[in-house]
Amino acid sequence: MKVFLIAGARPNFMKIAPIWKRLEKRGRAFETKIIHTGQHYDYEMSKIFFENLDLPEPHVYFGVGGGSHAEQTARIILEFEKLLGRETPDLVMVVGDVNSTLACALAAAKFRCAHRQSPRPLIAHVEAGLRSRDFLMPEEINRKLTDHLSDLLFTTCADAAVNLKKEGIGPEKVFFVGNVMIDALVQYRDKAKNSKVLARLGLAQNRGRSNYAVLTLHRPENVENALNLDQILSAVREISSQVPVVFPVHPRTRQKIETSKLPPVSREAESSSLILSEPLGYLDFLKLMMEARFVLTDSGGIQEETTVLGVPCLTLRETTERPITVKEGTNIICGVNQEKILKEARAILAGRAKRGKIPKYWDGRAAERIVQVLLSSTRKFML
Repeated sequence: MKVFLIAGARPNFMKIAPIWKRLEKRGRAFETKIIHTGQHYDYEMSKIFFENLDLPEPHVYFGVGGGSHAEQTARIILEFEKLLGRETPDLVMVVGDVNSTLACALAAAKFRCAHRQSPRPLIAHVEAGLRSRDFLMPEEINRKLTDHLSDLLFTTCADAAVNLKKEGIGPEKVFFVGNVMIDALVQYRDKAKNSKVLARLGLAQNRGRSNYAVLTLHRPENVENALNLDQILSAVREISSQVPVVFPVHPRTRQKIETSKLPPVSREAESSSLILSEPLGYLDFLKLMMEARFVLTDSGGIQEETTVLGVPCLTLRETTERPITVKEGTNIICGVNQEKILKEARAILAGRAKRGKIPKYWDGRAAERIVQVLLSSTRKFML
């Protein structure tokens, strides 16, 4: 079976790595090619993740770069359509909810319409069924449309299947396999322990325990909304008066920092209790999360990773497409309300952190389950 495995942005790389390795272990059963759209196109956001995750160089690289959502999506559709015309796979596997996910699923579905005599390519969506029900999030549009285009839907949690059923997607297409992002975390957790990132950032350990928080911030509704950004940064400044806060700065955020009240970029904890750094590779950031007192984030995947690591997570959004991290995990939804953020941060620092458990099938074997489904189920779809 010829498989195109699609990646475009940072969260995708951690998700395709376990799948790639499992497919490769099957030898002649699969011919797999990694298609990198170039949605994240600088070194820290792309190449370093391939190196950290032991992935080969992409077999195809589009290099679409930035632009508006429409521009980026359109360029990926055009490039992927050309590739499908040159080399049609049996299966297009997309992961997550970025623009590359929807663009390649849509191109594959349209290609199939133009070649009705063949059912190829099948479309598989890894991380299907997640819903925030907030259609001001581009990712919500991407994941919902991708699900309705897909033939095989691999879910991370039980509530995802409920969402898909409500939308009329037949249960024969849905497979509860677990969370492939956690596969990567389980595989690389020990290796990440050897990272020297804490020393580089001037974060000393006291009796084997670190004392700092981590902040990530990249969503346009937070970064490009002056009121929201001010609420978040005001809370972070106050938190940093009690505990150092490490802030790896996303490219989208860097431009906004120049006009904010944040201190100058610094790599040394001694110069500021708010430590800004360049974007970090997978192993360095995993180490940073593992040792943190808590994490503040507007990311989706970090909500899942902190749940498995047992690290408290304060989500700087009003909604989450991953409610299981709130119901079962360590995640608390704070929105952008300064008082709510401070209240929860103070509770953690006072020793009253929320405790959670690891959800079912977040055990490092999701990719293995996906491959088993491909081996047992795709034949009937191809007939």
